[in-house]
Amino acid sequence: MGTESYTYLGRNFSQLSINDASSSSAFSDCNSDRSGEFATASSQTRRFLITCATENSDDLIRQLVADLHSASLDDQKQAAMEIRLLAKNKPENRLKIAKAGAIKPLISLISSSDLQLQEYGVTAILNLSLCDENKEAIASSGAIKPLVRALSTGTATAKENAACALLRLSQVEENKAAIGRSGAIPALVSLLESGGIRAKKDASTALYSLCTVKENKLRAVKAGIMKVLVELMADFESNMVDKSAYVVSVLVTVPEARAALVEEGGVPVLVEIVEVGTQRQKEIAVVILLQVCEDSVTYRSMVAREGAIPPLVALSQSGTNRAKQKAEKLIELLRQPRSSNGGGRASELAV
Repeated sequence: MGTESYTYLGRNFSQLSINDASSSSAFSDCNSDRSGEFATASSQTRRFLITCATENSDDLIRQLVADLHSASLDDQKQAAMEIRLLAKNKPENRLKIAKAGAIKPLISLISSSDLQLQEYGVTAILNLSLCDENKEAIASSGAIKPLVRALSTGTATAKENAACALLRLSQVEENKAAIGRSGAIPALVSLLESGGIRAKKDASTALYSLCTVKENKLRAVKAGIMKVLVELMADFESNMVDKSAYVVSVLVTVPEARAALVEEGGVPVLVEIVEVGTQRQKEIAVVILLQVCEDSVTYRSMVAREGAIPPLVALSQSGTNRAKQKAEKLIELLRQPRSSNGGGRASELAV
């Protein structure tokens, strides 16, 4: 996406367009509003530009919120577009816009059959959710179910921004179960499987947050997430190895996920990562393998048969401190007599 540049009253607005927000961290927060803002520097942008150049946007915000209730689709679109931009570029406006009553009418727009209006509504809600004080109000106003629908039926941008909005809402712990119950997990798994690279990153980040709750882990496994994650981890060109592995590490705390990981061929993929991945990839792969092996002799045998011990020995000597510790512990487990299965049988058979 290119960057448009505008000048008003001597002020340059080239920063309004955000391209790729990839970072070196395994999970960086979703950005607000990655869709294009202006096709041209037309009269439609003037009110917004004037607002950015002045100190007080309160009057405009009140008018825009009123316009959200207009019978005119064009007026609604214009108001939603300007609200989303005001919320994106001036953090102090996010609470002002919410207090002016914008949340409920914006949520109504998310259910619109007009895909552009839906996208503007989703993105405006995302941008408002960047203010921590707005998250509870957005969730309690009924945003979750419309966002999940947009995640399944919207434009590519609406899907990405709906995933990000759900991520923001999931940062309030009590929202996680509600988001899971609303059908978000299968929709996010679908986006992770079939979306573009940005959509995959957004979906994986949202799933990482949501799957700290056990019931959401089980929903994700049932939705077929492990097959998708194993495929992404196996593709070193996907730029998704780290993110996928971190989601796996959250999931495999439950036996159903461990069984699904093994069934989908995850063990040889993880062993390969320990052998040829980056330092961070090796570290998270050995953490996952240790979780898989701790209670299951059968899984230990599988990992050993895949040739894991030599790369684990190398990792125990040259990895990060955490990787060294986990590798040493896993080597010790893999070298234990096969009869010491402990209580592993239940986890081996759990589905």
